[in-house]
Amino acid sequence: MSDASIVCSALSFSWPDDTPVFGDLSFTAGPGRTGLVAPNGTGKSTLLRLIAGELTPTGGSVTVGGVLGYLPQTLPLTGDLTVAEVLGIAPVIAALDAIESGDASEEHFAVIGNDWDIEERTKAQLDRLGLGDVAFERRLGTLSGGQVVSLGLAAQLLKRPDVLLLDEPTNNLDLDARRRLYAVLGDWNGCLLLVSHDRELLDRMDRIAELHQGELRWYGGNFTAYEEAVRAEQEAAERNVRSAEQELKREKREMQQARERAERRAGNAARNLKNAGLARIVAGGLKRSAQESAGRAGQMHASRVGDAQARLDEAGRALRDDQKLVLELPGTGVPAGRTLFDGEGLRARGLFAEPGLDLTIRGPERIALTGPNGAGKSTLLRLVSGDLEPEGGLVRRAEGRVAYLSQRLDLLDPDRTVAENFAAFAPGMLQADRMNLLARFLFRGSRAHLPVGVLSGGELLRATLACVLCAEPAPQLLLLDEPTNNLDLVSVGQLESALGAYRGAFVVVSHDERFLTEIGVERRLRLAEGRLVP
Repeated sequence: MSDASIVCSALSFSWPDDTPVFGDLSFTAGPGRTGLVAPNGTGKSTLLRLIAGELTPTGGSVTVGGVLGYLPQTLPLTGDLTVAEVLGIAPVIAALDAIESGDASEEHFAVIGNDWDIEERTKAQLDRLGLGDVAFERRLGTLSGGQVVSLGLAAQLLKRPDVLLLDEPTNNLDLDARRRLYAVLGDWNGCLLLVSHDRELLDRMDRIAELHQGELRWYGGNFTAYEEAVRAEQEAAERNVRSAEQELKREKREMQQARERAERRAGNAARNLKNAGLARIVAGGLKRSAQESAGRAGQMHASRVGDAQARLDEAGRALRDDQKLVLELPGTGVPAGRTLFDGEGLRARGLFAEPGLDLTIRGPERIALTGPNGAGKSTLLRLVSGDLEPEGGLVRRAEGRVAYLSQRLDLLDPDRTVAENFAAFAPGMLQADRMNLLARFLFRGSRAHLPVGVLSGGELLRATLACVLCAEPAPQLLLLDEPTNNLDLVSVGQLESALGAYRGAFVVVSHDERFLTEIGVERRLRLAEGRLVP
């Protein structure tokens, strides 16, 4: 796979309404594993679609060296397809079955080609991805979301690609499935270009490519090395800004002092000329000469101030606008040890083994709920929230509000603005206080008056968190279901900041180990095979 490569030359793309995504983008990616990072809405997925040929550039060109495999973020699959159809092996298996039945038609041999071992190869690939027990004739609609993602990856790997494009491949994958994915990509020796917010996966990359201000910037090493490099760049940029600010102040001060000296000299010269009794024409010439000299000095200082301002502007452009949430949420506090939820023998939808699940949540503990896809984690959160009634068992909840954020983030009215949604959650709060709080969640000015339906994934999360955490009354128990799915790394950091300021108890379903560490999880529970265990 030494010839595996992606070459983009002067690549430009705009949407049909002429909204530009990027212009004149040029880069080459060869063999090795590349992690592509950037905030949501910058064009990462669009770039992958352009490379895959799903979109047509408005300018420039894309060349892929070798066979291409592409796994999009949202798989265009229907539940009626069989596993064999998704994998693209259904015609070959049908031809093999026909030959085994005695039909030696030439068209069957043409369909098979060199794929006589297709079943063995496919089974081996499925087994590597944890799908070894999934039958070829099984319908897609019977698989979990994580199984569908793994199946889509298997379909691409069966192509034996030289170039592999993956867009958020760990979405919906449980911890075991993620580890299998890590192992598969660890053996990869072609050209891999991967978009992900999974920092553990990004730490397994050979290099990081950052889409920043319409350019692709390359950093050798994994994501941790990239973070260190960016941090060093920002520290240098901040020093340059401070130095440029001091230089600008100094130049402005010197210009003001020069102006004041010129005005004093001009006043003194006028008095001296008047007292000297010189002819009017001579006095006028001397006055004009003094004014011209002062004008030249003023222009020189103005030019120096302009140059200093330009250097400050240039230094400022190197600073990143990765805005952080800085919050204080004292109203969410819960007394230590207070029992917020107590469930005994919980049963629902046939997911939990007899005699049911037992779960107690006390404030203000931080709990991570993990387990394989399809084990019933989301169902358990709905039982805790009261959104779903148990089919058996006892439930006791403390007084106080429980807030539940589902994977779909569908808590807000998409037709109302951020400010209108927030007003519905905190009707007793003064409007000025509401706007100040929204500003702390980075909805400033006109951003607070955008309809929720047009927000990006990260913005929607921030708006939902503002409404949930600052509502009246504040929640004492917060339930989050895969909150980092489809969030860029800046938004994940903002979520971590918000949860760091939260003083109540929370239960979070997530397979992102670094995220769980950053938010200070104190207790871990695993739901598997119908049982809840530490």
